[in-house]
Amino acid sequence: MSYAHIRARVFDIISKDDGSDRASRTFDLLIMALIVLSIVSIVLESFEALAAKYAATFRAFEVLTVAVFTVEYLARIWTADILYPESAHPRLKYMLSFMALMDLLAILPFYLPFLSAETHHLRVVRLFRLFRLFRVFKLGRYFDALHTILQVIRVSASRLVISMVLCFSVMLFSAIIMYTVENPVQPDQFPNVIASMWWAICALTTVGYGDVYPITATGRFFASIISLVGIGIIAIPTGIITAGFSSVLSSEKRMEEEEKKFCPYCGKKLR
Repeated sequence: MSYAHIRARVFDIISKDDGSDRASRTFDLLIMALIVLSIVSIVLESFEALAAKYAATFRAFEVLTVAVFTVEYLARIWTADILYPESAHPRLKYMLSFMALMDLLAILPFYLPFLSAETHHLRVVRLFRLFRLFRVFKLGRYFDALHTILQVIRVSASRLVISMVLCFSVMLFSAIIMYTVENPVQPDQFPNVIASMWWAICALTTVGYGDVYPITATGRFFASIISLVGIGIIAIPTGIITAGFSSVLSSEKRMEEEEKKFCPYCGKKLR
């Protein structure tokens, strides 16, 4: 078998199974099982008794999982020119894609501690372990529902960024107001704008924060306005995502209707 045939076969195996390739289906099930088990492993490791008793087992499973995910990631880079035949830089294009970044983040925490001795600090190690949760996004490659969600986020990305900037601006403005009004009477609760930002976040999301609240009449007045504004601010991203779902689902429906107009065997348009 030639080099080109081997590469094409690898591409077929790591691509999502369409029901006709047994090897591809087996590979998909293996990756999905490892993703689910790795998330379960993260949960079980949070129990100190289990983490201490089965530390070697957890470590061995992590090494196995990362090894498989690393081979998968490298294989996808290797076959990127088949996925993007018209691109001048197919491997770079794949590496910068959303799913490729998720693939990289799924394995990167394992390798980072080897780069510097400072990364063995307990807090840094825990932070790296947190990034393992990105593995769940790899499931988006195999489930249409998750793929639709990712597509909605991709379509609505620019509008979501604008809404997030607006939310941050309102939170910052609210924090400055509450710091200015409440700091003279509550210096411990509102010591600076950054500390006041936490109150602003809680007020805008209407979850409340019992230990910190305004006691002056002016502070309560502004807090009431901020809480009401928060209802509308938080609703903006929700509306954008809802509109994105409607757009994506409508587009998929139109594509399905167009496909029905053509013969699935000869490709000719049906009358």
